[in-house]
Amino acid sequence: MILGLVAVLFLLEELNAELGTTPNLRHIVIGRCYNYITLINPSSKYDCEGIWREFEEAVVRRTPCSVRVKDYQRMFRATPQTLPCDKLLFWSKTHNLVHSYSAATRRFWTLEDTLVGYMFNDLIWCGKEERDRGFNFSACPEWSDCVNHPVYSLWKQASQNFAEAACGNITVILNGSITDAFNRKSMFGGVELDSLNPRMVHHVNIKVVTNLEGPYIESCTEGSIVDLIKILQARGFRWTCTDNDLTLMILQCMKNPKQYSCLTCADSLLNRKKPVL
Repeated sequence: MILGLVAVLFLLEELNAELGTTPNLRHIVIGRCYNYITLINPSSKYDCEGIWREFEEAVVRRTPCSVRVKDYQRMFRATPQTLPCDKLLFWSKTHNLVHSYSAATRRFWTLEDTLVGYMFNDLIWCGKEERDRGFNFSACPEWSDCVNHPVYSLWKQASQNFAEAACGNITVILNGSITDAFNRKSMFGGVELDSLNPRMVHHVNIKVVTNLEGPYIESCTEGSIVDLIKILQARGFRWTCTDNDLTLMILQCMKNPKQYSCLTCADSLLNRKKPVL
């Protein structure tokens, strides 16, 4: 009985640890910063320890649900970055595929390829409820629990900065296997879209991708994608929309080559006539 109780308590502690601030957060963030300026973008120069201090000050001085976007201003001022034109890639509900696409093509920058995005990707953090300064490694609130969530506030500002810097042609990849592929409550629909400048962005390339096995819910002519196109038109953006981009489909098939749609695609490519020389 006692052993069973100990096991339950241990599991609860493990669960709480998973929901709290990511263990070793300081070492991860600073380590990623040094990795970025050494290997990812060696031409950049940043004070990694200084960036951490500004981040820490924004979070540990406040309770978990009271970290506003503006509380990160000093940290963002310490991480200025010029982004390339014609290469920015936006996404919503297509996280894994988008980053495979970016890595495979080597033509795009996602938010996670910026310094801030690279440092904080997939991490969780929050301060303590008590007056004691520090991070809470036991439990953090869900994003939906409060407006001024410390993780949400940082990503909201990072997303806004990313979109405001966009120029030339940009690409947006959305998930056609879900309802509301374009969602006004998402980071793309609620923050990035409104931050795009039509005088700087010449063309918006929308790519709608569905899961190989379906369902096939939305497309360039169905569902919320149509709403996105209407917004782009109203704001003066030029746009194109593509369903089932071949490169994206090939990337999906590499992970699941036995899907019927992959076999059909392979046959189609093999049966193409060779060009006449």
